[in-house]
Amino acid sequence: MTHAAAPDRRRFLRTLCAVAALAAPLAACASATFPFIPDHYTFSQQQVQDAVARKFPYRRTVSQVLNVTLSNPVVGFEPDANRLAVRIDAHVASPFLQQPVDGTFTLTSRLEYDSASHAVVLRAPSVEQVDAGGEARAYRQQIEAAGALAAAQWLDGYPIYTFKPEQLQFAGATFEPGTITILTNGIRVQIVEK
Repeated sequence: MTHAAAPDRRRFLRTLCAVAALAAPLAACASATFPFIPDHYTFSQQQVQDAVARKFPYRRTVSQVLNVTLSNPVVGFEPDANRLAVRIDAHVASPFLQQPVDGTFTLTSRLEYDSASHAVVLRAPSVEQVDAGGEARAYRQQIEAAGALAAAQWLDGYPIYTFKPEQLQFAGATFEPGTITILTNGIRVQIVEK
């Protein structure tokens, strides 16, 4: 009887070792409460780019004299400042301009979790840099004003990721995003028990 039990015990130990080897990488991103669910989500630059791109192109008339078109957003990350950066092309036309003016501006924004919408949103975006070459230099202020208007009225509170209810609930416990960290190649959102 001892001879039959030994192979079963060895088989059990091999299976246990195999399961432990597979589970080890997952333990690094598991929560303390439920060790088999992630303690964070990470969004890639491409996921954020796709989310922001859905808002463009943006067309707006400012003060009934400037027609502004914003397009081609390019998302970047500023991990040192923990901010998201978006470079946007601006096209400004008006009957008072001899020809339309083109330029670019960069706005940055912090990220915050909005519990009402279950989304990570842009919060308090601001224009950081305006690039206008040639004749457009004379209209740098108009491009900056158009960017500030878009940032304040159109992009503030814009969701870059919305959590599904099942992502924030498990076994009767409710979770919510915590600290949001901008990395060099993505955004990491900590998940904590509510």
